[in-house]
Amino acid sequence: MADERPLLMMVEDDIGLQKQMRWSFDRYNVLFAQDRESALATLRRHEPTVVTLDLGLPPDADGTSEGFRTLEEILSLVPATKVIVLTGQNDRANALKAIGLGAYDFFAKPFEADLLSVVIDRAMRLADLERENRELLMKQSSETPLDGLLSRDPGMLKLCRQVDRLAPTSATVLLLGESGTGKEVLARALHQLSPRRDKRFVAINCAAIPEALLESELFGHEKGAFTGAVKQTQGKIEVADGGTLFLDEIGDLPQSLQAKLLRFLQERVIERIGGRTEITVDVRVVCATHRNLRELIAQGSFREDLFYRLSEMVITIPPLRERAGDAALLAHAFVQRFAKQNNRDRLTLREDALNAIERHPWPGNVRELENCIKRAVIMADGSAITAEDLGLDVSEETPDFNLRQVREEAEKQAVLKVMARVDGNIARAADLLGISRPTLYDLLNRFGLR
Repeated sequence: MADERPLLMMVEDDIGLQKQMRWSFDRYNVLFAQDRESALATLRRHEPTVVTLDLGLPPDADGTSEGFRTLEEILSLVPATKVIVLTGQNDRANALKAIGLGAYDFFAKPFEADLLSVVIDRAMRLADLERENRELLMKQSSETPLDGLLSRDPGMLKLCRQVDRLAPTSATVLLLGESGTGKEVLARALHQLSPRRDKRFVAINCAAIPEALLESELFGHEKGAFTGAVKQTQGKIEVADGGTLFLDEIGDLPQSLQAKLLRFLQERVIERIGGRTEITVDVRVVCATHRNLRELIAQGSFREDLFYRLSEMVITIPPLRERAGDAALLAHAFVQRFAKQNNRDRLTLREDALNAIERHPWPGNVRELENCIKRAVIMADGSAITAEDLGLDVSEETPDFNLRQVREEAEKQAVLKVMARVDGNIARAADLLGISRPTLYDLLNRFGLR
């Protein structure tokens, strides 16, 4: 019959101490290893959740610390392993170095078995919670087209529910928000959640194409319509027939084309440049811009009637600095993605890095954060990303509170930020907030958070 006790590996070269450990930790299925090679072999075969590692293993022939090498290779092989390092008394420097390399905790020898057992139990529970969280995130990401948008901010979650309701309709949607907030992610979600999902999603950036070419890109042209028109060419609108047309940076659409686009939106027919035949097109239009269209209308550079055609439904995406806790939450996700891409599986964000991320205003929003984390993953020296690796120029800011709501708002913001910082781990969040887990669940329910 298989041993159902939790699996624990102990790397210890003292045979007498091994016997004592086996007796003291009989609650676990204990596997012993005496050196680096046997530890790695046992790890590959059994993949224990928790490992205790004596840093005082004899050094290699070249003088390299056997303990630190073993730690690095364990975390490289199985990054989710919780390693508790055992150090000598007054050996705080090596303990801190081990934590910097990615160890879960440290304990001084000689140890009290009962106290060490508490640390091991905590590591076991944390590993189980992290595994459940990873499985839940994978399940969620496989169920929705909005998996490209990660948020715990109530405003963003409400926005996602709006996208769910709008997607099955044929209404023209205008997405407003600063550059880098995820407008194209939402546009694609509107398409994927709609009955048009099996047809094409065609995107065109109105600010990236010269005015002389943009009309042809949108409406197409007939052979011989102008110099260089050697064949008949369909425009983006015609190519998107049956699907969704995404007009990004619609605020930069030249005035000379605004009237022609308005006619298409009203009549749903187009004429290619140089053509005489009206072509009926069935397409759902989604637009986006970071510019204030009402200001452009007041300046006379954007048609008011076109604005009303485009804004049947308007979704305003908040900037990252207004989405409580999302910067840290996204940073965790980006670290995992880029670490995997660059074969650096065991990477975490250190406390000072999280502080810098939370305090930075992120004028470039999610795109700026993504580039910042990608650079830090590549350049970080150890297994933890520091504030220095991020290279952020952080300035202190005084928060602006409404005194009548200060207590509830402060609690809400604290819960949001801590949940993002610990990547959804309820036990760690409760510890950081100094409350019990039932109290944290009550707060999450009161604020409508998940």
